Amino acid sequence: MDRSAEKLENIVASFDGIASRRQLQEAGMDVTHIYESLKEGILTKEAHGFFSLTKNPPDEFRLLQCRSEKIVFSYATALYLLGMSDRVPHVMDITVPQGDNVTKIRRDFPNLKVHYCKKELWELGIIQVTTPQGFNVKVYDKERCVCDLIRSKESVDMQIYSQAIKEYFSKNCNPRKIIKYARKFNIEEKVRLYMEVL
Repeated sequence: MDRSAEKLENIVASFDGIASRRQLQEAGMDVTHIYESLKEGILTKEAHGFFSLTKNPPDEFRLLQCRSEKIVFSYATALYLLGMSDRVPHVMDITVPQGDNVTKIRRDFPNLKVHYCKKELWELGIIQVTTPQGFNVKVYDKERCVCDLIRSKESVDMQIYSQAIKEYFSKNCNPRKIIKYARKFNIEEKVRLYMEVL
């Protein structure tokens, strides 16, 4: 392997397998070298301005989240990453603050379902988890996911809904935390009912 290819691999690896054009250029790769690497099949263009090594397909969760710091995995996707659902998501659920423009991201990721929430509630419950391929991404915690499911019951897959609600309230319930979240979303009565029944 020539030194420039090895250097390129090391640079991309240092960004967890996905690097932006700007990151590559700041690390010493000029535009010509980037495009030659694409032609030679060393690099693969993953989305507008983002590249991975062809021999190491990227983590789809990581690839999506590197597009914006405001992306948080939510709903069924978060439940899967938290181990509360065994169904691998074919559609990625993300939540962003109201007013954020994700048009370009939607174009690059057709299997995306975008949820919007008030800016003051967007940060509530954000944690980091490790994806199946070993990368850290932002998701909502169990309490936030349960609140989101209860708030959006009509538009959520009932099998995922039932599994998550039963598992949370019968095994993993943190009463103080879930009530605190429920108050912020104005669903305290519904949450207390689930706590009593399950």
